[in-house]
Amino acid sequence: MQDLLKDIFSFLPPHSIWDWLIITFIFAFFIQVFYYLYFFAKIAFYKQPTVQLQTAPVSVIVCAKNERENLLEFLPIILAQDYPDFEVIVVNDNSVDDTQDVLKAFSLQNNNLKIVTVPDNDRFYGNKKFALTLGIKAAKNEIVLLTDADCKPTSKQWINLMTAYKNPQKKIILGVGNYEQQPSLLNKLIRFETFYTAIQYTSFALRKLPYMGVGRNLSYHTDVFFNNKGFASHHHIISGDDDLFVNEVANHNNTQVVLNAAAHTISKPKTTFDKWIRQKQRHFLSGTHYKLKHQLLLGTFMFSNLIFVGLFFLLVFKIPHVHLIVGLFLLKYIIQMLIFRFSTKQLGNKDVIIYTPIFELFFMFFNPILVISNFIKKRTQWN
Repeated sequence: MQDLLKDIFSFLPPHSIWDWLIITFIFAFFIQVFYYLYFFAKIAFYKQPTVQLQTAPVSVIVCAKNERENLLEFLPIILAQDYPDFEVIVVNDNSVDDTQDVLKAFSLQNNNLKIVTVPDNDRFYGNKKFALTLGIKAAKNEIVLLTDADCKPTSKQWINLMTAYKNPQKKIILGVGNYEQQPSLLNKLIRFETFYTAIQYTSFALRKLPYMGVGRNLSYHTDVFFNNKGFASHHHIISGDDDLFVNEVANHNNTQVVLNAAAHTISKPKTTFDKWIRQKQRHFLSGTHYKLKHQLLLGTFMFSNLIFVGLFFLLVFKIPHVHLIVGLFLLKYIIQMLIFRFSTKQLGNKDVIIYTPIFELFFMFFNPILVISNFIKKRTQWN
Protein backbone atom coordinates (compact mmCIF):
# COMPACT_ATOMS: atom_id res chain seq x y z
CA MET A 1 0.00 0.00 0.00
CA GLN A 2 2.86 2.38 0.78
CA ASP A 3 4.29 1.95 -2.74
CA LEU A 4 0.87 2.59 -4.26
CA LEU A 5 0.51 5.80 -2.25
CA LYS A 6 3.94 6.99 -3.43
CA ASP A 7 3.00 6.10 -6.99
CA ILE A 8 -0.19 8.11 -6.82
CA PHE A 9 1.26 11.17 -5.10
CA SER A 10 4.43 11.22 -7.23
CA PHE A 11 2.74 12.95 -10.18
CA LEU A 12 0.55 15.31 -8.14
CA PRO A 13 1.54 18.82 -7.13
CA PRO A 14 2.43 18.89 -3.43
CA HIS A 15 -0.55 19.67 -1.19
CA SER A 16 -2.96 19.89 -4.10
CA ILE A 17 -6.69 19.49 -3.68
CA TRP A 18 -6.37 16.01 -5.14
CA ASP A 19 -4.00 15.04 -2.32
CA TRP A 20 -6.63 15.97 0.22
CA LEU A 21 -9.40 14.20 -1.68
CA ILE A 22 -7.38 10.96 -1.77
CA ILE A 23 -6.61 11.28 1.94
CA THR A 24 -10.32 11.87 2.62
CA PHE A 25 -11.24 8.83 0.53
CA ILE A 26 -8.78 6.63 2.47
CA PHE A 27 -10.04 8.02 5.79
CA ALA A 28 -13.66 7.26 4.79
CA PHE A 29 -12.58 3.74 3.84
CA PHE A 30 -11.15 3.07 7.29
CA ILE A 31 -14.27 4.45 8.98
CA GLN A 32 -16.45 2.12 6.91
CA VAL A 33 -14.24 -0.89 7.59
CA PHE A 34 -14.30 -0.09 11.31
CA TYR A 35 -18.10 -0.12 11.39
CA TYR A 36 -18.29 -3.38 9.46
CA LEU A 37 -15.62 -5.23 11.43
CA TYR A 38 -16.42 -3.87 14.90
CA PHE A 39 -20.20 -3.53 14.78
CA PHE A 40 -21.78 -5.49 11.95
CA ALA A 41 -19.46 -8.50 12.11
CA LYS A 42 -20.95 -9.04 15.56
CA ILE A 43 -24.15 -10.20 13.85
CA ALA A 44 -22.39 -12.15 11.11
CA PHE A 45 -20.67 -14.43 13.62
CA TYR A 46 -23.17 -14.21 16.45
CA LYS A 47 -24.26 -17.28 18.36
CA GLN A 48 -27.42 -16.91 20.38
CA PRO A 49 -26.62 -17.85 23.98
CA THR A 50 -28.64 -20.56 25.66
CA VAL A 51 -31.33 -18.91 27.75
CA GLN A 52 -33.59 -20.58 30.25
CA LEU A 53 -37.11 -20.27 28.84
CA GLN A 54 -39.54 -18.61 31.22
CA THR A 55 -43.11 -19.38 32.18
CA ALA A 56 -43.99 -15.93 33.53
CA PRO A 57 -47.37 -14.72 32.26
CA VAL A 58 -47.20 -12.50 29.17
CA SER A 59 -49.53 -9.95 27.58
CA VAL A 60 -49.31 -9.75 23.79
CA ILE A 61 -50.53 -6.36 22.57
CA VAL A 62 -51.72 -5.65 19.02
CA CYS A 63 -52.97 -2.28 17.81
CA ALA A 64 -55.50 -2.57 15.00
CA LYS A 65 -56.91 0.16 12.79
CA ASN A 66 -59.19 -1.13 10.01
CA GLU A 67 -57.43 -4.50 10.08
CA ARG A 68 -60.32 -6.92 9.49
CA GLU A 69 -58.55 -9.03 6.86
CA ASN A 70 -55.22 -9.15 8.66
CA LEU A 71 -56.85 -10.11 11.95
CA LEU A 72 -58.67 -12.96 10.28
CA GLU A 73 -55.39 -14.21 8.85
CA PHE A 74 -52.86 -13.55 11.62
CA LEU A 75 -54.69 -13.39 14.96
CA PRO A 76 -55.27 -17.19 15.02
CA ILE A 77 -51.49 -17.70 14.69
CA ILE A 78 -50.86 -15.52 17.74
CA LEU A 79 -53.62 -17.18 19.74
CA ALA A 80 -52.15 -20.62 18.91
CA GLN A 81 -48.77 -19.88 20.49
CA ASP A 82 -47.20 -22.67 22.53
CA TYR A 83 -46.96 -20.85 25.86
CA PRO A 84 -48.52 -21.79 29.19
CA ASP A 85 -49.90 -18.43 30.32
CA PHE A 86 -50.59 -15.51 28.02
CA GLU A 87 -53.32 -13.08 27.07
CA VAL A 88 -53.75 -11.28 23.77
CA ILE A 89 -54.94 -7.69 23.90
CA VAL A 90 -56.15 -6.18 20.64
CA VAL A 91 -56.69 -2.41 20.73
CA ASN A 92 -59.34 -1.40 18.22
CA ASP A 93 -58.31 2.14 17.31
CA ASN A 94 -61.42 3.76 15.82
CA SER A 95 -61.77 1.21 13.05
CA VAL A 96 -64.56 1.89 10.55
CA ASP A 97 -64.55 -1.57 8.99
CA ASP A 98 -65.66 -4.86 10.59
CA THR A 99 -62.68 -5.08 12.95
CA GLN A 100 -64.87 -4.96 16.07
CA ASP A 101 -67.14 -7.76 14.81
CA VAL A 102 -64.17 -9.95 13.95
CA LEU A 103 -62.68 -9.42 17.41
CA LYS A 104 -65.96 -10.25 19.13
CA ALA A 105 -66.20 -13.48 17.14
CA PHE A 106 -62.66 -14.47 18.15
CA SER A 107 -63.31 -13.59 21.80
CA LEU A 108 -66.22 -16.05 21.94
CA GLN A 109 -63.78 -18.88 21.17
CA ASN A 110 -60.71 -17.60 23.04
CA ASN A 111 -60.95 -16.75 26.71
CA ASN A 112 -57.48 -15.19 26.68
CA LEU A 113 -58.42 -12.54 24.09
CA LYS A 114 -59.17 -9.10 25.47
CA ILE A 115 -60.59 -6.27 23.36
CA VAL A 116 -59.78 -2.65 24.17
CA THR A 117 -61.59 0.07 22.25
CA VAL A 118 -60.17 3.57 21.84
CA PRO A 119 -62.79 6.17 22.77
CA ASP A 120 -64.35 8.05 19.87
CA ASN A 121 -62.58 11.35 20.51
CA ASP A 122 -61.12 13.61 17.83
CA ARG A 123 -58.31 14.58 20.18
CA PHE A 124 -56.85 11.08 20.09
CA TYR A 125 -57.91 10.04 16.60
CA GLY A 126 -55.06 8.50 14.66
CA ASN A 127 -52.64 8.52 17.60
CA LYS A 128 -51.13 5.06 17.82
CA LYS A 129 -49.23 5.94 20.99
CA PHE A 130 -52.51 6.59 22.77
CA ALA A 131 -53.92 3.28 21.55
CA LEU A 132 -50.82 1.41 22.66
CA THR A 133 -50.88 3.12 26.05
CA LEU A 134 -54.45 1.90 26.59
CA GLY A 135 -53.34 -1.63 25.69
CA ILE A 136 -50.42 -1.58 28.12
CA LYS A 137 -52.62 -0.20 30.90
CA ALA A 138 -55.11 -3.00 30.24
CA ALA A 139 -52.40 -5.68 30.50
CA LYS A 140 -52.65 -7.80 33.61
CA ASN A 141 -49.10 -9.14 33.26
CA GLU A 142 -45.75 -7.48 33.90
CA ILE A 143 -44.22 -8.59 30.58
CA VAL A 144 -45.72 -7.21 27.37
CA LEU A 145 -44.89 -8.35 23.85
CA LEU A 146 -45.78 -5.98 21.02
CA THR A 147 -46.56 -6.65 17.39
CA ASP A 148 -48.78 -5.25 14.64
CA ALA A 149 -52.05 -6.53 13.22
CA ASP A 150 -50.41 -7.26 9.85
CA CYS A 151 -47.68 -9.42 11.44
CA LYS A 152 -47.38 -13.11 12.09
CA PRO A 153 -44.83 -14.96 14.23
CA THR A 154 -42.60 -17.40 12.36
CA SER A 155 -43.20 -20.17 14.90
CA LYS A 156 -45.28 -21.22 17.88
CA GLN A 157 -42.24 -20.53 20.08
CA TRP A 158 -42.34 -16.78 19.42
CA ILE A 159 -43.64 -15.79 22.88
CA ASN A 160 -41.27 -18.24 24.53
CA LEU A 161 -38.19 -16.84 22.82
CA MET A 162 -39.14 -13.16 22.90
CA THR A 163 -39.76 -13.18 26.66
CA ALA A 164 -36.77 -15.30 27.76
CA TYR A 165 -34.97 -12.61 29.72
CA LYS A 166 -31.43 -13.50 30.79
CA ASN A 167 -31.66 -11.99 34.27
CA PRO A 168 -33.77 -9.54 36.33
CA GLN A 169 -31.75 -6.58 35.03
CA LYS A 170 -32.77 -7.28 31.45
CA LYS A 171 -36.18 -5.72 30.87
CA ILE A 172 -36.16 -4.97 27.14
CA ILE A 173 -35.85 -7.49 24.29
CA LEU A 174 -35.25 -6.32 20.74
CA GLY A 175 -36.52 -8.72 18.11
CA VAL A 176 -36.38 -8.91 14.32
CA GLY A 177 -39.35 -7.95 12.17
CA ASN A 178 -39.06 -8.94 8.52
CA TYR A 179 -41.38 -8.46 5.57
CA GLU A 180 -43.08 -11.04 3.40
CA GLN A 181 -41.26 -11.87 0.15
CA GLN A 182 -43.11 -10.82 -3.00
CA PRO A 183 -42.05 -10.68 -6.68
CA SER A 184 -41.51 -6.94 -7.18
CA LEU A 185 -38.71 -4.38 -7.15
CA LEU A 186 -40.41 -2.42 -4.37
CA ASN A 187 -40.54 -5.54 -2.23
CA LYS A 188 -36.82 -6.11 -2.69
CA LEU A 189 -36.12 -2.49 -1.76
CA ILE A 190 -38.26 -2.77 1.37
CA ARG A 191 -36.66 -6.00 2.50
CA PHE A 192 -33.14 -4.75 1.78
CA GLU A 193 -33.75 -1.62 3.85
CA THR A 194 -35.26 -3.74 6.62
CA PHE A 195 -32.14 -5.93 6.65
CA TYR A 196 -29.86 -2.86 6.51
CA THR A 197 -31.66 -1.31 9.49
CA ALA A 198 -31.76 -4.58 11.44
CA ILE A 199 -28.04 -5.22 11.16
CA GLN A 200 -27.42 -1.75 12.55
CA TYR A 201 -29.75 -1.70 15.56
CA THR A 202 -29.03 -5.30 16.58
CA SER A 203 -25.25 -5.00 16.27
CA PHE A 204 -25.20 -1.67 18.10
CA ALA A 205 -27.25 -3.24 20.90
CA LEU A 206 -24.83 -6.17 21.12
CA ARG A 207 -22.01 -3.61 21.39
CA LYS A 208 -23.86 -2.09 24.36
CA LEU A 209 -25.28 0.83 22.37
CA PRO A 210 -29.00 0.06 21.93
CA TYR A 211 -30.71 2.90 20.09
CA MET A 212 -33.95 1.54 18.60
CA GLY A 213 -36.31 -1.38 18.23
CA VAL A 214 -39.20 -2.25 15.94
CA GLY A 215 -42.77 -2.32 17.20
CA ARG A 216 -43.45 -5.36 15.04
CA ASN A 217 -41.41 -7.43 17.49
CA LEU A 218 -40.56 -5.83 20.82
CA SER A 219 -40.89 -6.93 24.44
CA TYR A 220 -40.44 -5.06 27.69
CA HIS A 221 -41.59 -4.94 31.29
CA THR A 222 -44.45 -2.58 32.07
CA ASP A 223 -42.48 -0.90 34.87
CA VAL A 224 -40.03 0.36 32.22
CA PHE A 225 -42.99 1.96 30.46
CA PHE A 226 -44.65 3.50 33.51
CA ASN A 227 -41.44 4.65 35.20
CA ASN A 228 -40.64 6.50 31.98
CA LYS A 229 -44.15 8.03 31.91
CA GLY A 230 -44.89 6.14 28.73
CA PHE A 231 -44.52 8.18 25.57
CA ALA A 232 -44.88 11.52 27.37
CA SER A 233 -41.62 13.02 26.12
CA HIS A 234 -42.44 12.41 22.46
CA HIS A 235 -46.24 12.09 22.38
CA HIS A 236 -46.41 15.01 19.95
CA ILE A 237 -44.38 13.10 17.35
CA ILE A 238 -46.44 10.90 15.03
CA SER A 239 -44.06 7.94 14.98
CA GLY A 240 -41.71 6.63 17.65
CA ASP A 241 -43.86 4.30 19.74
CA ASP A 242 -41.05 1.79 19.21
CA ASP A 243 -37.73 3.39 18.23
CA LEU A 244 -38.03 6.65 20.20
CA PHE A 245 -39.22 4.78 23.29
CA VAL A 246 -36.31 2.33 23.09
CA ASN A 247 -33.89 5.17 22.35
CA GLU A 248 -35.01 6.85 25.55
CA VAL A 249 -35.13 3.94 27.99
CA ALA A 250 -32.70 1.30 26.69
CA ASN A 251 -29.14 0.89 27.91
CA HIS A 252 -26.51 -1.84 27.90
CA ASN A 253 -27.67 -3.11 31.30
CA ASN A 254 -31.40 -3.53 30.64
CA THR A 255 -31.48 -4.59 26.97
CA GLN A 256 -30.89 -7.84 25.13
CA VAL A 257 -31.32 -9.03 21.56
CA VAL A 258 -33.05 -12.17 20.27
CA LEU A 259 -32.06 -13.19 16.73
CA ASN A 260 -33.40 -16.74 16.65
CA ALA A 261 -35.27 -17.25 13.37
CA ALA A 262 -38.14 -18.87 15.29
CA ALA A 263 -38.58 -15.55 17.14
CA HIS A 264 -38.93 -13.37 14.03
CA THR A 265 -42.16 -11.84 12.81
CA ILE A 266 -43.22 -11.45 9.19
CA SER A 267 -45.28 -8.46 8.09
CA LYS A 268 -47.15 -7.55 4.96
CA PRO A 269 -45.13 -4.89 3.11
CA LYS A 270 -46.47 -1.82 1.37
CA THR A 271 -47.42 -2.59 -2.22
CA THR A 272 -47.19 0.89 -3.75
CA PHE A 273 -44.35 3.40 -3.74
CA ASP A 274 -46.68 6.13 -2.46
CA LYS A 275 -47.64 4.19 0.68
CA TRP A 276 -44.04 3.14 1.26
CA ILE A 277 -42.77 6.72 0.96
CA ARG A 278 -45.35 7.94 3.50
CA GLN A 279 -44.25 5.19 5.88
CA LYS A 280 -40.59 6.15 5.49
CA GLN A 281 -41.34 9.83 6.06
CA ARG A 282 -42.84 8.95 9.44
CA HIS A 283 -39.79 6.88 10.33
CA PHE A 284 -37.42 9.70 9.45
CA LEU A 285 -39.30 11.99 11.82
CA SER A 286 -38.21 9.74 14.69
CA GLY A 287 -34.53 9.65 13.77
CA THR A 288 -34.10 13.39 14.26
CA HIS A 289 -35.07 12.94 17.92
CA TYR A 290 -32.55 10.22 18.81
CA LYS A 291 -29.96 10.92 21.47
CA LEU A 292 -27.03 12.94 20.15
CA LYS A 293 -24.53 10.11 20.55
CA HIS A 294 -26.72 7.83 18.44
CA GLN A 295 -27.23 10.47 15.78
CA LEU A 296 -23.46 10.97 15.61
CA LEU A 297 -22.75 7.24 15.35
CA LEU A 298 -25.33 6.67 12.64
CA GLY A 299 -24.52 9.92 10.87
CA THR A 300 -20.81 9.14 10.76
CA PHE A 301 -21.50 5.78 9.17
CA MET A 302 -23.90 7.16 6.57
CA PHE A 303 -21.86 10.26 5.76
CA SER A 304 -18.56 8.39 5.48
CA ASN A 305 -20.18 5.95 3.05
CA LEU A 306 -21.54 8.83 0.96
CA ILE A 307 -18.07 10.44 0.89
CA PHE A 308 -16.41 7.12 0.08
CA VAL A 309 -18.67 6.34 -2.89
CA GLY A 310 -18.78 9.92 -4.14
CA LEU A 311 -15.00 10.35 -4.09
CA PHE A 312 -14.51 7.00 -5.78
CA PHE A 313 -16.46 8.13 -8.83
CA LEU A 314 -14.57 11.42 -8.83
CA LEU A 315 -11.06 10.06 -8.32
CA VAL A 316 -11.32 7.03 -10.57
CA PHE A 317 -11.69 9.33 -13.59
CA LYS A 318 -9.11 11.93 -12.52
CA ILE A 319 -6.14 10.01 -11.12
CA PRO A 320 -3.97 8.27 -13.78
CA HIS A 321 -2.90 5.42 -11.47
CA VAL A 322 -6.00 4.22 -9.68
CA HIS A 323 -4.74 0.97 -8.17
CA LEU A 324 -5.29 2.12 -4.60
CA ILE A 325 -8.65 3.77 -5.28
CA VAL A 326 -10.14 0.76 -7.05
CA GLY A 327 -8.48 -1.67 -4.64
CA LEU A 328 -9.91 -0.01 -1.53
CA PHE A 329 -13.33 0.31 -3.16
CA LEU A 330 -13.44 -3.39 -4.00
CA LEU A 331 -12.05 -4.39 -0.61
CA LYS A 332 -14.73 -2.43 1.20
CA TYR A 333 -17.51 -4.10 -0.79
CA ILE A 334 -15.98 -7.55 -0.41
CA ILE A 335 -15.94 -7.08 3.38
CA GLN A 336 -19.48 -5.70 3.30
CA MET A 337 -20.90 -8.47 1.13
CA LEU A 338 -19.27 -11.21 3.21
CA ILE A 339 -20.58 -9.78 6.47
CA PHE A 340 -24.04 -9.25 4.98
CA ARG A 341 -24.05 -12.78 3.60
CA PHE A 342 -23.21 -14.34 6.97
CA SER A 343 -25.66 -12.03 8.75
CA THR A 344 -28.59 -13.39 6.74
CA LYS A 345 -28.34 -16.53 8.86
CA GLN A 346 -29.55 -14.38 11.76
CA LEU A 347 -31.64 -11.76 9.97
CA GLY A 348 -32.98 -13.49 6.84
CA ASN A 349 -33.46 -11.77 3.46
CA LYS A 350 -30.62 -13.70 1.83
CA ASP A 351 -31.97 -13.17 -1.69
CA VAL A 352 -31.63 -9.35 -1.64
CA ILE A 353 -27.98 -9.16 -0.57
CA ILE A 354 -26.74 -9.50 -4.14
CA TYR A 355 -28.33 -6.11 -4.91
CA THR A 356 -26.44 -4.34 -2.10
CA PRO A 357 -24.26 -1.95 -4.21
CA ILE A 358 -27.24 -0.85 -6.35
CA PHE A 359 -29.76 -0.48 -3.51
CA GLU A 360 -27.23 1.25 -1.28
CA LEU A 361 -26.54 3.80 -4.01
CA PHE A 362 -30.28 4.31 -4.47
CA PHE A 363 -30.87 5.05 -0.78
CA MET A 364 -27.92 7.47 -0.69
CA PHE A 365 -29.87 9.78 -2.97
CA PHE A 366 -33.42 8.80 -2.01
CA ASN A 367 -33.21 9.15 1.79
CA PRO A 368 -31.98 12.78 1.81
CA ILE A 369 -34.90 13.70 -0.45
CA LEU A 370 -37.34 12.19 2.05
CA VAL A 371 -35.66 13.98 4.95
CA ILE A 372 -36.06 17.30 3.15
CA SER A 373 -39.67 16.50 2.29
CA ASN A 374 -40.46 16.12 6.00
CA PHE A 375 -39.68 19.77 6.51
CA ILE A 376 -42.21 20.66 3.85
CA LYS A 377 -45.12 18.39 4.63
CA LYS A 378 -46.23 17.14 8.04
CA ARG A 379 -48.13 13.94 8.69
CA THR A 380 -50.79 13.78 11.37
CA GLN A 381 -52.04 10.18 11.32
CA TRP A 382 -50.65 6.68 11.41
CA ASN A 383 -51.73 3.80 9.17
